Amino acid sequence: MYDLAILGGGPAGYVAAENAGAKGLKTILFEKRELGGVCLNEGCIPTKTLLYGAKMYDHATGSKKYGVTAENVAFEYKKMADRKTKVVRKLVAGIKMKMEHAGVEVVKGEATIVRGDEKSVTIACGETSYEAARLLICTGSEAFVPPIPGAESETVLTNREILALTQAPDSLIIIGGGVIGMEFASLYNSLGIPVTVIEMLPEILGGLDKEISESLRGIYTKKGVKFNLRCKVTAIEGNIVRFTDAEGNEQSVEGDKILMSVGRRPTLKGFGLENIAVETERGIKVNEYMQTSMANIYAAGDVTGFSLLAHTASREGEVAVAHMLGKEDKMEYNAIPGIVYTNPEVSCVGLTEEQAQAQDIEYKLSKIPMTYSGRFVAENEGQMGLCKILTDTNDKILGVHMLGNSSSEFICAACMAITNGLTADDLRRTIFPHPTVSEILKEGLFEL
Repeated sequence: MYDLAILGGGPAGYVAAENAGAKGLKTILFEKRELGGVCLNEGCIPTKTLLYGAKMYDHATGSKKYGVTAENVAFEYKKMADRKTKVVRKLVAGIKMKMEHAGVEVVKGEATIVRGDEKSVTIACGETSYEAARLLICTGSEAFVPPIPGAESETVLTNREILALTQAPDSLIIIGGGVIGMEFASLYNSLGIPVTVIEMLPEILGGLDKEISESLRGIYTKKGVKFNLRCKVTAIEGNIVRFTDAEGNEQSVEGDKILMSVGRRPTLKGFGLENIAVETERGIKVNEYMQTSMANIYAAGDVTGFSLLAHTASREGEVAVAHMLGKEDKMEYNAIPGIVYTNPEVSCVGLTEEQAQAQDIEYKLSKIPMTYSGRFVAENEGQMGLCKILTDTNDKILGVHMLGNSSSEFICAACMAITNGLTADDLRRTIFPHPTVSEILKEGLFEL
């Protein structure tokens, strides 16, 4: 019998497996596709690899601003796609090596929960059955395709299909202006491909700081992306998307490809969840230790339906294993960073102004352009950017929201501040390296 069986080898599953194996738990991990899950194979990593290629193209075509002349600049999408595949394969191999080092048994195949009680769980994969004392469910999420007439058209792609393209589309319509939608808008806009975004909400990037979302939309509007806000898609006819605008008027737009990017939903079917007595709501219900309604069954990652982010999933996997081992640890969600890898990028953590106002939380606000950082000015010609810092009445950091390149590399400093209850004075006394864009955090604190 195994100490722990894990369904799903994504960021929650493989991190949990490595931790469990390294701590001496006899662990088996089931994955029906490739280790790394959606994030590594069909999401985070391939998208960012392509986005980096697009950023290189941006740098080359805009190099005159920096005194550099580049002639006959061109991109080869096939080579960009090939590099993406190479990067993914390298990282998948790295995870396989981690599993070997931790002594984790990996079974590739579609696993099904046959039965389970508070003593053990039985899992079938192929013609073999496996018994484990504990189960960790990390089956992730899948792209949600709403019941729009014509959504089954061959021109309609989800993140999986669009990342499999080896040739760039002539034009792209994106249904949904969330994080995934905006990243693909950034990618193809950088390559000079016409992009149209259709969003049902009043603003793109719903849930993020409104001012930063508006600013990013303004930047991409100037770059040529067409935005249709407060619009509801009513039908897809081949490569034509029909929608009603904010005034109720019927509109349509035509594109070579259509990206369906309206969100994801937990994967709850197809692996025998109905054969165990765990409670579900939007996803599998868990407590702060990632424990389900059955004491020996845990769930982590997107399948819980709470925070559909890879780094959240990894942390949840760590918490679940810690609880199995009797260690004091629990999951907290007040400092989960969010990044939008557009150009410029958006980085945020903690409360937004809108959330603080909705919760009647008194706050103080610092708001400064990213140009307060010398390195930002040196490396981002013609850009202003924005840094917003919220503190409570006792000067504790509540939230940090930034629009500007390289902010994703130091948002973790704000995460640590919120996680550890640090105040503005705590950060003011911290020595930041100069010149770095991270100094913007310290500059912003002096405005409070």
